[in-house]
Amino acid sequence: MYETGPMSIHENLLGGPPPTHLPDDPEPRELLASGATAAEVAGRYPTSSLAWARLADEAFERDSVVESYAYARTGYHRGLDALRRNGWKGHGPVPWEHEPNRGFLRALHALARAAQAIGEQEEYERCSQFLKDSSPTAAQVLG
Repeated sequence: MYETGPMSIHENLLGGPPPTHLPDDPEPRELLASGATAAEVAGRYPTSSLAWARLADEAFERDSVVESYAYARTGYHRGLDALRRNGWKGHGPVPWEHEPNRGFLRALHALARAAQAIGEQEEYERCSQFLKDSSPTAAQVLG
């Protein structure tokens, strides 16, 4: 008789890498939610992709596109560092559904948006595809 164990609903049947779930870092998120400025949070927690993504969004909203690009790039690289520290090998799912991943995904979206605005079409396309590949949900939610 052949028996199989229970199957995880997140198991990748195609043999790809498992999803990466960044550890929770609630302090930056809670400070932002309580009304602290993104600059204050980034200054206190410089590894927080969420704070840098928020700075990028704020700069973009006031038409400071180059500033937005710089903030987004910082958040993106901080996020890549965190992903690598947590087992990510350069590809594979980074689910939006896992809230600690959202800072990186927001920074990646902001980088794509700013790159497009300054005419960096190749980077825009690369970042947009990276976002879709990492989390189709994030690509849909963030637009």
